[in-house]
Amino acid sequence: MSNEDWANRSCEPCRGGVSPMARDEIRQELADLTGWSLSEDGTTISRRFEFKGFAKAVEMANLAAWLGNKQGHHPDISFGWGYCKVAFTTHDSGGVTENDLICAAKLNALVA
Repeated sequence: MSNEDWANRSCEPCRGGVSPMARDEIRQELADLTGWSLSEDGTTISRRFEFKGFAKAVEMANLAAWLGNKQGHHPDISFGWGYCKVAFTTHDSGGVTENDLICAAKLNALVA
């Protein structure tokens, strides 16, 4: 599915019992999601955004937090001078689900 296809979807409320996606399937989907990578343990996708200065990093963190609230699917965010790292995982599932890919694509669309 393309970034645009994922970005046009909305997250489904977590209901438990949803299995995480297989690593091969995640890697295949990430091929179309610019900048996102899969963690070594296969449970999280993340993207590091680079900036010159601190203010833009804070703005990116706020944008990711806003998106998480809007979708009801909250990322882990770390930031400092010159960077903001955003990570998505579905804690209830113990790995990456479609909700994570949707949020990654939506964030990509917001910063495009």
